[in-house]
Amino acid sequence: MITMNRSGFGYRLFSVCNVAFIALLSLAALYPYLNTLAVALNDGQDSMLGGITLFPREPTLGNFAALLGDDSIVRALFVSVAKVVSGTLLNLVVQFSAAYALTKKRMVGRSALLFYFIVPMFFNGGLIPIYLLYSKLGLLNNFFVYVLPGAFAFFNVIIIRTYLYTIPESLEESAKIDGAHELTVMWRVILPLSRPILATIALWTAVTHWNDWTTTLNFITKPDLQTIQFKLMLMIKESDMIASLIQEAAMRGESTSAPIVRVTPEAIRAAQVIVTTIPIILVYPFLQKHFIKGVLIGSVKE
Repeated sequence: MITMNRSGFGYRLFSVCNVAFIALLSLAALYPYLNTLAVALNDGQDSMLGGITLFPREPTLGNFAALLGDDSIVRALFVSVAKVVSGTLLNLVVQFSAAYALTKKRMVGRSALLFYFIVPMFFNGGLIPIYLLYSKLGLLNNFFVYVLPGAFAFFNVIIIRTYLYTIPESLEESAKIDGAHELTVMWRVILPLSRPILATIALWTAVTHWNDWTTTLNFITKPDLQTIQFKLMLMIKESDMIASLIQEAAMRGESTSAPIVRVTPEAIRAAQVIVTTIPIILVYPFLQKHFIKGVLIGSVKE
């Protein structure tokens, strides 16, 4: 058996190099986000001069004020939060129930169901058939268009199903001997033991719901149902258009009577990145302890 001398020079050198490498890697990962935060907190016109690194040169909250100044943004934020919470909970219930059922070898037609669920993972009808289907189902301009279509994701079901195979069958048999029926076993025995994989799936699903804005673009026209991601996309487009009009007027030598715009599209983009990533950054630490374990166990079956 080979042992490592932790007091030797070679081990200390390795430890120093390892720490330095990890520190540089962490800095490389953090720098773009910190730079974006500095731009978001800096005056827009000053940011256009360049040179912003980790700290704002002319600190201001004007970019966030312009971003969140619209009253409809608060309503859109509420819609986004409701979408993430309800969509994530529904996904977990549906996908965990399906995965548990597909672990039962005695289930009639299990192989046919697996093939039936696998096919849509590789083939779909495209946007137009989906739009027509949602129209027939009454999901257009309906909040449920955010949560119902994506409630069942077979990829996540496979991950959960693989994890459930690692739980000893003796626990289920013991519970049934004590008089527990199938639903009791699933919710009171298997579910508490599945927290690592469910935390992983919850994080994946929440991030997907939070970042999604194409659903609003394709299926929602009511302003009251628009999400904050869609609103922010519109604001960036409007900022780009205004900046383009001002630049064209300046190139033609026309005088613009409007005051200097301190909020630039670049500053708005930076503020948008910060606003849309803060919720995920706040949630991730609470799920981190389950995340790695859930991914490793749920992705490999011995």
